[in-house]
Amino acid sequence: MNHRVAVRARHFSNKLKDEARFFRSWVENPLKTGAVSPSGPALSKLMAREAELDREGPVVELGPGTGVVTKALVARGINPARLVAVEYNPDFCVLLHRRFPDIHVVRGDAYALKTTLKDVAPGSLASMISSLPLFTRPPAERRALLRDALDLLQPGAPFIQFSYALVPPVPAISGEFTVERSPWVLMNLPPARVWIYRKA
Repeated sequence: MNHRVAVRARHFSNKLKDEARFFRSWVENPLKTGAVSPSGPALSKLMAREAELDREGPVVELGPGTGVVTKALVARGINPARLVAVEYNPDFCVLLHRRFPDIHVVRGDAYALKTTLKDVAPGSLASMISSLPLFTRPPAERRALLRDALDLLQPGAPFIQFSYALVPPVPAISGEFTVERSPWVLMNLPPARVWIYRKA
């Protein structure tokens, strides 16, 4: 019983520390972090569920932060050796290395994706999962990021993005890419939804 209480206390303590890290990162640079706390478990699981496990090739996560979605991806059954995490914040990079020693952490700018992932061949990625705060960027930058991501993904492979907004971060462009939306994840604070993009 004491062991179980100790494990729960440690989990709660780690969660509080992650909240503090996220909040500090947001205060220091709100346009880079975009959220004051990590995604909740329900949202993280939904994002992980949209990743396509049957496809071969790397799975890239953009803006993993403290690793809540990373944890959901590993729990879903994705081999950590397949995961590539692109994180801008150096403190989060250190934390990700410690928590997930088998994943490949790349410190870089996701909005310069083809430079940050210069060794990734076009059309080779199985899925891409993004927790980037896209609405903090102008529409042209969002479209450029999505186009670069879809060029790196296999034909039909998903680019998975969450947001708190009623509208997609990047509207679909006929003949170029499509977008599907999930129901609202009401268990997340604030409620969020997941948008799935695919090259047309």
